[in-house]
Amino acid sequence: MAGGMGKRLGIEEKPLTLIQERPMISYVLEALLGSKNIDRVFVATSPRVNKTNLWLIDFIKQHKNVRMIKTKGDGFVNDMASAVEEAGITGSVLITMADLPLITPALIDRTIEKYIEVKTPALSVHMKLEVCTLLGLRPDTVFHKNGGFIVPCGINILDVGRIREEQEDYNLILDDEELALNVNTVDDLAVCERYLKGKDT
Repeated sequence: MAGGMGKRLGIEEKPLTLIQERPMISYVLEALLGSKNIDRVFVATSPRVNKTNLWLIDFIKQHKNVRMIKTKGDGFVNDMASAVEEAGITGSVLITMADLPLITPALIDRTIEKYIEVKTPALSVHMKLEVCTLLGLRPDTVFHKNGGFIVPCGINILDVGRIREEQEDYNLILDDEELALNVNTVDDLAVCERYLKGKDT
C-alpha cells in the first residue's frame, strides 16, 4: 500500500521520503523481492501520489514481477480490497505499508510461515509496546492483549476469497526492532536514520 501523503513528515508523498538518500518505498520493495515466499508484488497507489507513480514506472522496468495498481483513493480498506481484486490474486495475500523501511525478507518469511502454521483466515503482525518505547517511538494505536500492550505493525495476511469480510485473525506478536519503525512523523524518521547509522558502524 503506497498511496499515502506525507503531511506529518512535511513532504508531499510519504513513499518517496528519503532515508539515507533512498526512497522509503525502495526498502520495502527490496524486502518483498528478497522473500522466498512471495510470488508477485503489486504496489497500490492513489491519485495523491503522482511522483510515486512515476518513480514506480522506472522501478518496474527493472523488476518484471512488480506491478502497479492505481486505486481511486477511497480510503485504505476500499483501496486495498479493490487492488487485491484487480490483481487477480487467489489464495492468500500479504498486505504491507510503504512506511516500514526496516522490514527484511527474513521477517516476511517468518510471518508467512507462521500464517501457514496457524491456519486462520487472517494474521496480523503486532509489536510489543515496550520495544517502541525503548526506541523512543510513540505509536498512534495500542491494544491490550494477554496482560500486555501491543502495537499493530501494518503487516497483515488475508484470505483473498473473503477480502471484503471481517476475518478470524491470529495476532503474531514480535519484538524485532525493525518492525517497530513505522515512519509517520519527523521524529519517527529521525529514529529510523539513527538506527540505520548505528547498523552501518
